[in-house]
Amino acid sequence: MTATDIRPDTAVRVNPARDTWHVLTRELKPVVRDPFSLIFSLVQPLVFLGLFAPLLVGTSGAPVGETLQWFVPGVLVMIVLFGTGATGSNLQYEMMTGSHERTLVAPLSRSSLLVGRALKEIAPIVVQAIVIVLIAWPFGFTINVPGLVIGLALLAVFGVGLGSLSYTLALKTKDREWLFWGVQQTLIFPLLILSGMLLPLDQAPGWMRAVSVVNPINWVVQAERALLAGELGDVTVLWGWIAALAVAVVGLLVGIRAMRTSS
Repeated sequence: MTATDIRPDTAVRVNPARDTWHVLTRELKPVVRDPFSLIFSLVQPLVFLGLFAPLLVGTSGAPVGETLQWFVPGVLVMIVLFGTGATGSNLQYEMMTGSHERTLVAPLSRSSLLVGRALKEIAPIVVQAIVIVLIAWPFGFTINVPGLVIGLALLAVFGVGLGSLSYTLALKTKDREWLFWGVQQTLIFPLLILSGMLLPLDQAPGWMRAVSVVNPINWVVQAERALLAGELGDVTVLWGWIAALAVAVVGLLVGIRAMRTSS
């Protein structure tokens, strides 16, 4: 991708950075106009926080604050997993209505159509994560500001990668909405369970612990727990960043390729 990326079907020179900004602002406008959809998407993580956390307190016997310190980082990663993992459905809707075809013939870099959409996911991730942290705060959750800032950046990078993969899946399952949701649901719940997001995997069967080692979400969850606890130098933070960056790079590469070959 260069500063003079040229669409194969037009002689108009385009600027990927400028085009990405245009796509980003276009995608953010519906979020700004309808913030209630952003608030409504918090229902699921709030349900887990309100119903699952008390169960953990009861079974572990640990203080509420200590349990929240372990559980809230997992809820933040859950927001990214469920939110960006399903965002490809919006692109599928655009393809079904013909809106996507019109953007393909616009004088825009094909790569910007994917990157701009992926970057849009950062805004709802950050807003929702801050809301969850503030809700948990009065109940004993300790906020470490530097760790929270770094943790939000980590979630943003991870979200861009997952969002790109979701858009790629949407492009590959064009006109087959049932296949998109089938693949998405088949993958998302095993990845969630094998990440230690909701329950610790210390006493899990050996095969589950082995799979969790190669699950990038597991490392992001562990990194978030260390960061929000103020353990900025913990080795899991490094592994979390490696996992998030790997997902982002792979997601963007396959997503851009899928967008460039889209029709």
